[in-house]
Amino acid sequence: MKSISRQRTPFLLCLAACGISTGWAEWSATTQGTLFYTDDVGIFSATRRLSRDGDPTQPALDSKLTGQGSAFVFDPQAEVANSFDNRYGITTLNLQGSGFIYVDNSRYNHGALRAQVKQAFNPETSLLLRYYYSPDLFLGDNEERQTGTLQIVGENVTSHIWSTRLTQEIKPGVEMSLLGRYGLRRYNRDFSERNLDFWTIGPHLEWTIVPAIKLGVSYHFERGLADGRNQPRYEDDVSYINHYGSIDLDFELSERFSFSTAFHYERNNWTSSFQEDERNGAHENVYQGEAILSYQISEELKTYTGVQYSSRKENFEPDAATNLNVGFGLTAKF
Repeated sequence: MKSISRQRTPFLLCLAACGISTGWAEWSATTQGTLFYTDDVGIFSATRRLSRDGDPTQPALDSKLTGQGSAFVFDPQAEVANSFDNRYGITTLNLQGSGFIYVDNSRYNHGALRAQVKQAFNPETSLLLRYYYSPDLFLGDNEERQTGTLQIVGENVTSHIWSTRLTQEIKPGVEMSLLGRYGLRRYNRDFSERNLDFWTIGPHLEWTIVPAIKLGVSYHFERGLADGRNQPRYEDDVSYINHYGSIDLDFELSERFSFSTAFHYERNNWTSSFQEDERNGAHENVYQGEAILSYQISEELKTYTGVQYSSRKENFEPDAATNLNVGFGLTAKF
């Protein structure tokens, strides 16, 4: 079997190439690069994706997967988009590639692809369809349950997520959206009892309080069902009911400076019925805050710096797993 890092390198190079292909005059392109310092490589990617527009309900993270030490991580992103008129309004096509490249921790390197189409029927009403693909994400070395010997092997997961979002402006400056998601998480063979199907539904509110201040509020309800619920011999059922809430504020401080802050909360209620499963009757609370300061260098260039902190605690674990991330980056539009 090829190494994980060798498998992912061609994928990341392909994503980077998307941002270079700007020859089509009707297309626009955005590239972005962020360098992070993280104090825990084992939980960094989960922290980064915990946002209302990301993938907030992460795969189950056992305590053995956290506390893996600090590192620098580079996050490259490339996005191309195009809009055109049609009989129904304006259609916008969008393709985004992203990745995390870990210094001295290449087993955690991975990429993701997002493709979406947005149909604006009129200035007040739009429909967004999205597909998100995250292949072969390395979660860490963990105890497998299938041999009965609790061998330590690598745990990997691939995610496919389809989502839709219907948005309606209910009055000037106030938009309501209804989000729906359906997803698959597929693990490597040693952890296949964790293979999971899930669905999500929830409202989003965006309110322009004044032209310089915007407020966003969201709530998601999610149900995940794992294969392990029908495999009692493994006593490893990661099925759950999830409640996710988020609030964010964006401020235009001046013509060039802007500031944004957000707080996210997540509650996982594990639904395992197996007496010897540590998740039987258990729950997890996740708290996360972040702040970003941006400076518009020119119409095409923007730089930013930010900090992010999260704490996640299983009620059967003595201590919370925390993660601090500090980043600096640059965005360029073409």
